Amino acid sequence: MSDSSQPHNQLKKSSIGVWGIVFFVVAAAAPLGATTGGGAMVFLMGGPGGPAWYLIASIVLLLFAVGFATMSRYVTNAGGFAALASRGLGRRVGHAMGGLAPIAYIGMLLGVFGQFGAFGTDLFDRFFDVAVPWQVCTLAALLVVAFLGYRAIDLSAKILGVLMILEVLILLIFDFVLIFKGGGQHGLSLSAFNPSNVFTTQMAVPLLFAFGCFIGFESTTIYGEEAKDPRRTVARATYVAIVLIGVFYTLTMWAIGVGYGAANVQQAAVDDPVNFVFNVNTLFVGQWATDAMQVLVLTSLFAVCLSFHNALGRYLFSLGRGRFLPRVLGQTHPKHKSPHVASLTLSVITIVVLGAFMIAGSDPMMVVYLLPISVGTLGVLVLQAFGAASVIGFFRHHPERNWWKTLVAPLLGGLGLLGAIVLAFIYFDQLAGTSATVSRVLPWIVPVVMIGGLILGFVRDRQGIKTDLGEDPEPVPVSQPVGGTLGVVREEFDR
Repeated sequence: MSDSSQPHNQLKKSSIGVWGIVFFVVAAAAPLGATTGGGAMVFLMGGPGGPAWYLIASIVLLLFAVGFATMSRYVTNAGGFAALASRGLGRRVGHAMGGLAPIAYIGMLLGVFGQFGAFGTDLFDRFFDVAVPWQVCTLAALLVVAFLGYRAIDLSAKILGVLMILEVLILLIFDFVLIFKGGGQHGLSLSAFNPSNVFTTQMAVPLLFAFGCFIGFESTTIYGEEAKDPRRTVARATYVAIVLIGVFYTLTMWAIGVGYGAANVQQAAVDDPVNFVFNVNTLFVGQWATDAMQVLVLTSLFAVCLSFHNALGRYLFSLGRGRFLPRVLGQTHPKHKSPHVASLTLSVITIVVLGAFMIAGSDPMMVVYLLPISVGTLGVLVLQAFGAASVIGFFRHHPERNWWKTLVAPLLGGLGLLGAIVLAFIYFDQLAGTSATVSRVLPWIVPVVMIGGLILGFVRDRQGIKTDLGEDPEPVPVSQPVGGTLGVVREEFDR
């Protein structure tokens, strides 16, 4: 069947493989952008234990991913956590996640657009001595992202692949030069992983920064409908993405600590947080590498915007197709098979909200970046925690249940995520960099939009509209074994 003859509510099949999905996920994590932006804050607030907090976040999320990847074999809906919750915990919980997911991810998207504008302005000033307002940089990036989001997913995957490879290469050079040269100057040390430097009274906020740097890995399941051999591709991409992100962050933070020396790294972050990473890079690698890094930071942030836009566009598409949101959002382009209506709608929403910030004269970093990102981070942590619970619920009576993959691992991962949520509520003012009054209000956006999702679900029911957010658009054919007793598995899909 040709693309043009496929139904206009299905995404393009077999258009992205394991590495294509990994490019989207790692791009969303933005190793270079997060290192230069968040690395200083982690060391500044917490001291030399930075690498260990990224390692802890990696372990917690790997535990979560065990069940998440197992469930992805049976749920290939683009609805992400809303689909998982519907299948594992019931329609009502799915409705709550359907209310939360768009707000959480649009918070992340808005924040990164603000950060892109700030870094873009700095880049033009540094290299060309031209004063370009951050608003112009942000709008330019938004228009390009809107165009790519409208097109087929494979075009975005190719662009992200190139940008990610460049980003990874400069980070690998940075890491190994700092380890060898810095190790020769200060001595290689594993003191960053010493419990006395890790489990301190200052660890809460840096640990939240570490968790925030992984946000986006869960979007692997969103691309299930467009994946080649989705029953295997999504699971593999999830594991590869988390391991890559975890290794890069842990190694890079350790390299920075080695470069500055464990005794000096916190003070260096306090003295110059903006150029914290650039200073040590210039010292050990050279000015050429710092120039390249400053350019690649901007492309890294663009990659994040593109990745989040594509993921959120598919969320809106799935919620529209499932009749939870207006049905028009659930249409795909007759040629590209992309969620073009959802993508255009998201672009309009993004322009309107960012336009309000611009008219208000908001600071691109302290307001446009920090406030939406803090709400988005908390929202995604809640989505992930419910995702862990969904795995346990889905496999409770499933023939493929496994004591480790479908119970213990997701339970441990869920408990770790629950701890991160509690810390986010307690220390939200530090996470958002805002006043106590604002920080007491913003976190409650998360439960409010969850309740809003429940109410919308009830309204749809009263209207006689079926809203099945977890429905698989293309269930596993009977002729394709997925392991275990096939007849029982098929009954589970039909239930």
